[in-house]
Amino acid sequence: MQNGIGSMAYLAASALFILSLRGLSHPASARRGNLYGVAGMAIAVVTTLWLAGGAVLPVVAALMAIGVAGGALLARRVEMTQMPQLVAALHSFVGLAAVLVAFASYLSPAAGNAASFGGAGQSIHDVEIYLGVFIGAVTFTGSIVAFLKLQGTVGGKPLVLPMRHLLNLVGVLACVALGYLFLTAPEAAQGVGPLLTMTAIAALIGVHLVMAIGGADMPVVVSMLNSYSGWAAAATGFMLSNDLLIVTGALVGSSGAILSYIMCRAMNRKFLSVIFGGFGTVTTVAAAIEGEVVPVSVDEVGALLRDASEVVIVPGYGMAVAQAQTTISEITRKLRDKGVKVRFGIHPVAGRLPGHMNVLLAEARVPYDIVLEMDEINEDFSSTDVVLVIGANDIVNPAALEDAGSPIAGMPVLEVWKANTVIVSKRSMASGYAGVDNPLFYKENTRMLFGDAKHSVEALLAQLSA
Repeated sequence: MQNGIGSMAYLAASALFILSLRGLSHPASARRGNLYGVAGMAIAVVTTLWLAGGAVLPVVAALMAIGVAGGALLARRVEMTQMPQLVAALHSFVGLAAVLVAFASYLSPAAGNAASFGGAGQSIHDVEIYLGVFIGAVTFTGSIVAFLKLQGTVGGKPLVLPMRHLLNLVGVLACVALGYLFLTAPEAAQGVGPLLTMTAIAALIGVHLVMAIGGADMPVVVSMLNSYSGWAAAATGFMLSNDLLIVTGALVGSSGAILSYIMCRAMNRKFLSVIFGGFGTVTTVAAAIEGEVVPVSVDEVGALLRDASEVVIVPGYGMAVAQAQTTISEITRKLRDKGVKVRFGIHPVAGRLPGHMNVLLAEARVPYDIVLEMDEINEDFSSTDVVLVIGANDIVNPAALEDAGSPIAGMPVLEVWKANTVIVSKRSMASGYAGVDNPLFYKENTRMLFGDAKHSVEALLAQLSA
């Protein structure tokens, strides 16, 4: 009776998780999607505690209280610009949990109910443990490196070691060999050595894989690690014979993989080259940039926007750092009240997390119907009077299409330079996160509005309100 009710509750939680993913696919339904996810997780946790019962409940409740307190504190303190780092850190927790659960399941067979397997069932259970440790270790260390890169503690340039692909291959083959020793160990005590050694090698593979990936590909890395964490959770579900954990892990793993593939297509990059090659490893030399930088004042920008019929705003990570999205929303409202057609152009990898800009604009109450993806807006730049670029750099770099020697050659970008006038709001002439110079700043129809993005747009809003 109890197991039957638990299975029905898990089924309901799985359905809510699927609805949550569907809701999160669009900003307009994202809030509802989050609520579905919260409801599903609440059902899952309560059901699991109910099925477990016994003396473990006080310990679990105490640990949950600590987790809830920590989560609430992070949610209040972490800013939207730090969300990519937070996501990477959370992925590392999933990987570490998979490793710890796998070791516990191996050392204490009752934890995974392995005693009832016997024969082939025991071997399958050991394979689940081994894969869970491998995926979890790669996810754990890779996510930590991604966190450090996004935080700026570790540089964004890729670490390219000699024969790096061979090193990865040797590491994987060593893990396979250790897996044979682990599975053929006559006793559990003799299998701990190969399992620990594989854990160390997998951890090093995770570090090396992400260290070899540079700044421009970090949004794909975050999505990829999301997929890894899902598969780690699914492996943990198999170890614990928990159907809900298997389903949830498979949902996260597959959705993360699909998102990574979509982003790689949007960047004109091959998924395997992002994982194993990293950004900026080409040996070609970028062409020298010619032209003159023309600064512009806030008053001049205000006049250009007032006289325009069509305006496209392109937000980037700089806007997120400056927390200028609310002011941008007010500028949009002012211009639309004056009869100016205003739209937003969003690059798939704007910011450092998939959908980062969409969330910021939704938070600032920018209407969803004027926020367009790159493929929807690119053809319209040639008929646009003014493009206002706020804190974006790599995603509007014409070198991606015009310079075959550029490290970002072939990456689709927002073709803002085709507009009549381009206004770029930046602190300085510094290169973007990818470390590539931008010829857009030197084009004849480009004007540079130097200064902090928030101060610049606030001054622009005051000018438009006068």
